[in-house]
Amino acid sequence: MKKITLLFAFFAGINFYAQQSFQNSSISIKNNNTYSQKLAIGNSNAFMFKLPSAAPESNFQDKINFAIDDQKNGSPYEWKWVRDGIWTGAALGASAYGLILIQNKDDMPLAEREQYLNEESLQKKIDKLNFLDQWVAGKHNKSANSISDIPFALSFAAPFALLIDDEINDYTGQYLGLYIESLATTAALYSITAGLVNRSRPYVYDNSGDTPNDRRFKNNGQRSFYSGHVAATATATFFAAKAYSDFNPDGDGKVLIWTGAAALPAAVGVLRMEAGQHFLTDVLLGYVLGAGTGILVPELHKKKMDNIDIYPSSGTSFNGDSYNGMAFRYSF
Repeated sequence: MKKITLLFAFFAGINFYAQQSFQNSSISIKNNNTYSQKLAIGNSNAFMFKLPSAAPESNFQDKINFAIDDQKNGSPYEWKWVRDGIWTGAALGASAYGLILIQNKDDMPLAEREQYLNEESLQKKIDKLNFLDQWVAGKHNKSANSISDIPFALSFAAPFALLIDDEINDYTGQYLGLYIESLATTAALYSITAGLVNRSRPYVYDNSGDTPNDRRFKNNGQRSFYSGHVAATATATFFAAKAYSDFNPDGDGKVLIWTGAAALPAAVGVLRMEAGQHFLTDVLLGYVLGAGTGILVPELHKKKMDNIDIYPSSGTSFNGDSYNGMAFRYSF
């Protein structure tokens, strides 16, 4: 519970830092005429431009250069205050509501506890679990529980570490805004689900005496579905990897960053299962939802360059030479 409260406070805290002007450059030039620009690469590696006589060459070239520079050097994302403010605010509000649901969750009913205190009936309950989860039932490693908090906490620092990248650092406010939006979305999905769904944690199945019955049957023991630690970790790491790739499409180290993004939540998941906090299916679902949110939120904010089209082209130049290259079309 303390971890959930701290996570919610974390959202609110860094939200203040993200309230700076977001740089959002875009091109919206509309006209009834569409001009096509073809770029052919010949043996001399020179660029061949065919400009229509109706378009002023210098003006057209300036717009082409601006479009290319904006696409290559600017932020790949766009932030809209109304849309994203509502989205983030609603997610934070849903997270707060989910936190209330978790706090008001009931302890395990007395009648149901008897099934966990009798060895025969307990084994029957374990046998009813799906084969993916049966082997986790009864685990209760306290050391693993404590250790799992280390990669969990480190994951939240991963996106901040990427601020050393010049491409990302130039858009710190926008970048952190999207990070908050991603985490808030994950927090909302998890907290409401955990507050509404009852599923006993694996340590509840431990009848060896190592786990006190008081702990086994408290409301916290009914929040196995699904793993919030894994979901939050995956959101943070996959967001960082996705953002780095979008800001640096040709950057070095992408394989290493994506590998780390995948490995950190996986490590958290293994430790959470060993600690008896979650079953394998809880971890897998948390991983998928967290990673999906970390990737989809920035993807949904990517700029759309509808007026630029690049495609393969071949033909004959004005002097009769054949060429194969790429065609670049800019519409306005």
